[in-house]
Amino acid sequence: MTYWIRSATRGDLPGVLAIYNYAVRHLPATFEVEERSAEAQEAWFAAHGARHPVLVAEADGHIVGWASLSPFSERTAYDRTVENSVYVHPDHWGRGVGTLLLAALMQAARTAGHHVVVARIVGDNEASIKLHARFGFSVVGSLHEVGWKFHRWHDVLIMEAVLPEDEQA
Repeated sequence: MTYWIRSATRGDLPGVLAIYNYAVRHLPATFEVEERSAEAQEAWFAAHGARHPVLVAEADGHIVGWASLSPFSERTAYDRTVENSVYVHPDHWGRGVGTLLLAALMQAARTAGHHVVVARIVGDNEASIKLHARFGFSVVGSLHEVGWKFHRWHDVLIMEAVLPEDEQA
């Protein structure tokens, strides 16, 4: 199957929302416990832009994954630090979609002039940890038992990738 990575449009939001709400219902990958509404998804999308893009993976006319950069903090000194998100439809796990999305997202971070990309990953998500490590992320900390979901506590690993200055736009 061929995957196409591109910038998301408003028309992609139902597909993005379906993938995210699947994670809300079935995975500790997000600590949201209630599904996101279409209105909330619109507001989330509106808060993104050139410096904080949303990308989608498309196959056969369907959205099969998405990734985004979001501000790490609203405080000015953090302006060049972003947090990433990567979600893939379960029918496409293990097919390289996450790799394609994260590669494009890291390029977008460099193009936007960001310096650090942070990932918060639920502690037992080995696939996401390995994915991020392939892109130069390293574990810089862990938060123990900070998320209660599916009747148990979850740890969160903090991973970061510092983008070399000569790779930034």
